[in-house]
Amino acid sequence: MKQLEVQIMQQSYLLGCPEGREARLLDAVERVDTAMTRIRDAGKVRARERIAVLAALNLAFELADREAAELAAAAHVPPLSAAAPMGTTGTDAAMLPQSTERLQALVQRIDDVLGSDGHLL
Repeated sequence: MKQLEVQIMQQSYLLGCPEGREARLLDAVERVDTAMTRIRDAGKVRARERIAVLAALNLAFELADREAAELAAAAHVPPLSAAAPMGTTGTDAAMLPQSTERLQALVQRIDDVLGSDGHLL
């Protein structure tokens, strides 16, 4: 296993990487760094662990949308409605307020657990 030193939000990390997968790891590092930097630069969140959690949630949400789109395409489901938000069909759009509420509740629970401790990462 190869080790790579990378930078995420100006902090160095030494990561293990299987041989031949360096490009994929560097792409993942770039995505995480971009997501975290975007959240930090928005100015609302300063604690590194909160930035990391929000970035992880955003990336997981994007991945779930992509997987749902791939499943829909594999099942030959009609294309997404232009009126519905990205990743939702007409049926899913009715569930969007509930999903948004659940996501907001999850973010609130994470904030409550993390509290004011901004020194973990």
